[in-house]
Amino acid sequence: MSEQYVPPKVWTFDEANGGKFSSINRPTSGARETKALPEGKHPFQLYSLGTPNGVKVTIMFEELLELGISEAEYDAFLINIGEGDQFSSGFVEINPNSKIPALLDKNNGNPISVFESASILLYLAEKFDKFIPKDLATKTKMMNWLFWQVGSAPYLGGGFGHFYAYAPEKFKYPLDRFTMETKRQLDVLDKHLEKNKFIAGDEYTIADMAIFPWYGILAKGELYDAAEFLSVDEYKNIIRWSDELLTRKAVLRGRLVNRSWGAEDQQVPERHSSADFDGVRLDF
Repeated sequence: MSEQYVPPKVWTFDEANGGKFSSINRPTSGARETKALPEGKHPFQLYSLGTPNGVKVTIMFEELLELGISEAEYDAFLINIGEGDQFSSGFVEINPNSKIPALLDKNNGNPISVFESASILLYLAEKFDKFIPKDLATKTKMMNWLFWQVGSAPYLGGGFGHFYAYAPEKFKYPLDRFTMETKRQLDVLDKHLEKNKFIAGDEYTIADMAIFPWYGILAKGELYDAAEFLSVDEYKNIIRWSDELLTRKAVLRGRLVNRSWGAEDQQVPERHSSADFDGVRLDF
């Protein structure tokens, strides 16, 4: 039997705690280096990485551009969180929480900083009056599920994803706990999508953009290499909905922006114009 851990009276920071991100994790916030962020020519400057939270926002931008809204042109710069880019003074100025994505709207000379992915989605939806329902009941339904994603995904990513894919050792207790919760969440979503074409009903909204990069990609077997472990083929309605979203060109483009891993012909580390997708394979 393994030795039981007894918590100390006062916790202290141990840099050698292991795990994929142990070299950058600290119990304090703030900038670690003085470094300005790069800036492009477009109205919006996005500093991000092609993780699920980053993909939410790049899908939104690509959807706006797909509608012909040139005012939504954006520059997307890569933030390498493994190297600690999120702790530069420039990034912290936009997002004091040092998490991607972070957005700067130049706003005609009166810049506005926006952080937290759901906040960015709401900001852009309200600014351009797109992908947000006008009917109060439908809008409320959308908001319910948008905040469901915000509250639920940390159990999927920080819980299941961490202990299944990133922890230095595999431990039964946390894996059982977070696997059970992840499958419960998938079941909640699957049952909802049995009766709804999109998250808010018949209308495609920012709630779909927020939930898809986490739960849709997971159900399609492309997150944490955990498809067999989680038996994701059980969630037929999530897969149907995901396949529907993957017919949208903006979704296919958005999921590749700020990606710097995987097949080389499916990486767009930085995005400054539609020409950056030339030669890129968009198929899922």
